[in-house]
Amino acid sequence: MIRAYLFALDSTIEQEHQFRSHCGAQRFAYNWALAQVTANWNQRSAEESYGIAEADRTPWINTSAYSLRKTWNQVKDVVAPWWGENSKEAYASGCTNLAVALKNRRDGRTRMPRFKSKRSRPSCGFTTGAFGLGRDRRHIRLPRIGEVRTYESTRKLARRIEAGTARIISATLSFQRGRWHVSFAVELADTDTDAAPRGGQPVAGIDLGITALATLSTGETIANPRHLDKAQRQLRRAQRVTARRQGPDRRSGQAPSNRWRKANDRVSRLHTCVANQRRDGLHQLTTRLVGEFDTIVIEDLHVAGMVRNRRLARRIADAGWGEFRRQLTYKADTAGVRLVVADRWFASSKTCSGCGAAKTKLALSERTYVCAVCGLILDRDHNAALNLAALAGGGTGELLREQPAGTRVRPDHVSGSEIATGRPRCGQRHVREDVAHGAELHAS
Repeated sequence: MIRAYLFALDSTIEQEHQFRSHCGAQRFAYNWALAQVTANWNQRSAEESYGIAEADRTPWINTSAYSLRKTWNQVKDVVAPWWGENSKEAYASGCTNLAVALKNRRDGRTRMPRFKSKRSRPSCGFTTGAFGLGRDRRHIRLPRIGEVRTYESTRKLARRIEAGTARIISATLSFQRGRWHVSFAVELADTDTDAAPRGGQPVAGIDLGITALATLSTGETIANPRHLDKAQRQLRRAQRVTARRQGPDRRSGQAPSNRWRKANDRVSRLHTCVANQRRDGLHQLTTRLVGEFDTIVIEDLHVAGMVRNRRLARRIADAGWGEFRRQLTYKADTAGVRLVVADRWFASSKTCSGCGAAKTKLALSERTYVCAVCGLILDRDHNAALNLAALAGGGTGELLREQPAGTRVRPDHVSGSEIATGRPRCGQRHVREDVAHGAELHAS
């Protein structure tokens, strides 16, 4: 398997100049290659409009990474006589990135790539050369730049490399969240997920929310730390200071002042602190869940669609539901834990966890679920978590053919994590559970 190890760099001013030079070289090669491809396509389009036969038109340019890099090496002394100041990998990564972007366009995943601006995030990749860990566990090596000190120890990666269970494939240098970082793509030995299961571990259904970050089927409620809300006062003050400084102006070409840069760095540091706190809290939570349960059931929330609601966007983004699922997925695969993803249409909030009766309507103000059939009275989120846990078949470890009774839930096995789909009863309209759940959170 391939995993990424990200380290923040404690670089000197001279090293930061080299970082920016390499990232600028990567951007230059990317834009140059994109200009060649665009010119070729425009030329062929013009020839077609003139009625020139296909055999007489300008040949298609080869957009593979190897071909773009070979063409760059032939003309680099003319278009970039200063290319020797940086590692050759900077220009190669620019050509490779464009080749990947064009392939994604052909496959229908993205639109036509655009030229990179100086204001875009600086980044540069290295696939060959002297890169890796440094002489100790507090330094890393990059081609042409040398050893750079890191803010944190690299012992976790160093131990794997020394044991022969990890191999660094590539390195990516980038400037994000106000700091320079290096990310190593590491090939790890495949873990044995067929180990003996941990006996006696219960099943956990997890219902994510905003008032409470997660509600477990065991009855435990995990509070939402709301890191961004707590930092809003400092962020507002820092952003007001930044707004009073002379910032960049794209129309007039005005450069930002040094005081604007310092004020903007203050805002970036605050956002970095919030992001680190959120990520650390989610790591602790997901690690604990994987260690305590053998089967975990979560919802397939459409987070990208839910953040379009301007009233909920900030709180949903602050909760980090997408990051929670990402961490839980790869940790469950590594530990051999069975992860079941409930279908997006499964009405977990409207179904009674006691008798299985489903309500056609459920007011958003009803935070306590009251079943009119069996008389069950339960917290709304806890009821949803119990319904999610029921999809895993309780303690049997198998999906039931019909659970809860009358809701016609059917298993749909997919490679990797499992997805349990819920079908509505006859005469019951489809309800977008992700949007409804987001409205419920807002009502709370």
